[in-house]
Order: sequence, then structure tokens, then C-alpha cells
Amino acid sequence: MKRSARPSRREFLSAAVLAGFLITGCKPTGGGDTAGGPIKVGEFASLTGSEAAFGNASHNGTALAVEEINKAGGVLGRPIELLTEDNQSKQGESVTIVKKFLSRDGVVAVLGEVASGRSLEAAPVCQEARIPMISPSSTNPKVTEVGDHVFRVCFIDPFQGGLLADFARRTLKARRVAVLADVAAPYSTGLAEYFQKAFVAAGGEVVAEQKYASKDKDFRAQLTAIKAAEPDALFVPGYYTEAGLIVAQARQLGITLPIFGGDGWEAPELIQIAGQALENTFYSTHYSSEAADPKVQAFVKAYQARYDGQTPDAMAALGYDSAMVLAEAIRRAGSTEPSKLRDALAATRDFPCVTGKTTLDAGRNASKSAVILTVKDGKFKYVETIQP
Repeated sequence: MKRSARPSRREFLSAAVLAGFLITGCKPTGGGDTAGGPIKVGEFASLTGSEAAFGNASHNGTALAVEEINKAGGVLGRPIELLTEDNQSKQGESVTIVKKFLSRDGVVAVLGEVASGRSLEAAPVCQEARIPMISPSSTNPKVTEVGDHVFRVCFIDPFQGGLLADFARRTLKARRVAVLADVAAPYSTGLAEYFQKAFVAAGGEVVAEQKYASKDKDFRAQLTAIKAAEPDALFVPGYYTEAGLIVAQARQLGITLPIFGGDGWEAPELIQIAGQALENTFYSTHYSSEAADPKVQAFVKAYQARYDGQTPDAMAALGYDSAMVLAEAIRRAGSTEPSKLRDALAATRDFPCVTGKTTLDAGRNASKSAVILTVKDGKFKYVETIQP
């Protein structure tokens, strides 16, 4: 499986798939939509840097959705213009980008981000401006708690932590588990907390808790301590960049037990980093490209045709779904006026998405199923589906 295609230089400036880059000067904060012209939507994503695989996959899915919407006539008779900016996976960049979207570009909504930490940076800006923001795949519950203009189309970590605890007990038959979490990532610490609560409540025991920080390269000290605790399985709720190294180094130290994680593992780079060491590893995510659902297979076919045969991962699917949910809300609102659009988004019920039927609950979170994947012979393989 290849790395997700990177946007061209033009796409870094604007992923407007119908007409190219269009800047019409400064506009009032949150209210710059011009009736009759393109509907401008801002997207901030980690297109370069440590989580670039996430950002590029999500962007590719989003751009594909916008292309399809525009080919079908747009929304309310108007094309969508997607303005995409790269936050370089850096802290603080997302705020700058979103402020520009609102004050200069006059977007009607914002899409982003994959990483919970960067969504938490941008969400207060959108909330203050009363402009809807939809995260495709930030699972930390704090993201939508920022305010009533912040939404997501993915499940949240209390659900993900619980399903992983159940998977560890039921499928892996683990009673004693070690946890190795990233103290620098809200996603990782949050998922670790929800997993541990659910696992202990079900009668399991956490026999070791070790920490690392994003961009660390050497995990041997933590893994040695974990090995000494003799767990039945190891839970690593981190991102693929560190998770791959952790798995590889664990196997080098003779740790052969099952290692599992959350949707932060979802990237082709995981296999590039860890290779054969990924045998007997598992992670939860939002969909499987192997699903027989006609909607899934139509999406996979379209994505492969658009991106040189690459198979879309869950980040691509959620990026696609975020744009489709937004477009449907604009249709139902009959307007791009922020308050009407916000209300239409909040009323989303059983909308058919690639990642499953999507209903946004009172907390503006998506209630939907999850899947467990494993790695066999260097490829991601479906294991099971877990319902909410």
C-alpha cells in the first residue's frame, strides 16, 4: 500500500477542485459568503510533518467528495470551493490558518483536523466566530465540548476505549495488560484513560504504565520494564510514527505478545516502519476497505481511480464523509447562513456515509460502529465489527 498522494503546490494554497485558487480580498469574520458565487469551505490539515500520512489521506478523501459534489451540480446550484492549508503538523499553526479562513476568505464552514490536539486549537476560533467546524477524525471528547458549532463525523474515545477493553478480554483473552502512552498527545492520554477504566471495570488488571513523548525514537527502557511485568498484551494508544517503532523494538527485545492500539495507527507508513514485526498486532478504526457494502466499494473504486490505485484508509473515508455531511446540511438548510447551517448539521440523522450511517447526537458526536484490523503478510486485514 502506497503513501497517500501529496497535494500539488497549487493544492497547498487551495484545493478548489472546480475553479482553482480564488481570493477576493478581506471579508468580514464568518460572514463573507457571496450569494451566487462558489461556496467557500476551509480545510486545515497536516499535509507535511510528523502526521502527514493522516493529513494527506484525509485531504484526498475530502477533495474527492468535493469533486463528486461539483460534478453533480454543486449545492444549491453553486460549486463548493475547497481552500486547503497545511499546518505542517505543528502546534499553533492551525489557529493562524483558521483565523485567515474566517477573516480573509469568508468561508461558511471549516473542515479539520485529524489530530485531536490541533482540532482543540482551532475549535475555539470557530466557536467564537459562530462558524461550523467539522472534524473528520479527532476522537478526543473535549473537541466538541468546546461549543455548539463544533462537530465530528467519527466515534469518540470513550467508545473506542471501551471496545478495545472488550476486545482485549474477549478476543485476546488478556487479563493482565500493560499500557504505553504518549504524554504529549491528548488523543493518546485520553484513549489510555478510557481503556484502563473499562478494562479494570471488566475485571482486568493494568500491570504496567509507561510513558513516552511524541517524536521519541528509543523505547527500549519502557519496553524492558513492560516485559518484566509479564502482561498478556500491550496497549499502545499512539500515532503510527511512534507505534511502528514501538512494535519493532518490542519484537527485537523478544516481546512476542499481542500489541494493539487505536485509530492513530491507521496509515500505510505503519507497515513501512514495522514490517513483519506487525504480525499479532491489532487496532480499532472506522471502516474497512474490504467491507462488502456497495457504498464502501464505490468509494474505494473512485478513490483508486483518482489516486493512482491507492487503497483509501479510514482517514480518507472520514475526510470524504465530512465533506458529504456538510454538503447535505447545506442542502437541508437551503442556505449557507451560519446559524441555519449549524442547526442543519445538528439535525443530521442516519445519513449514509462510507464509514456507516451517521447520526450526530446532542453532543455533536457521531454514533457509529468500529472495526478491528490486523496485519497479515504486510497488508491490513479485517478482523471484526463492533457496534456502539
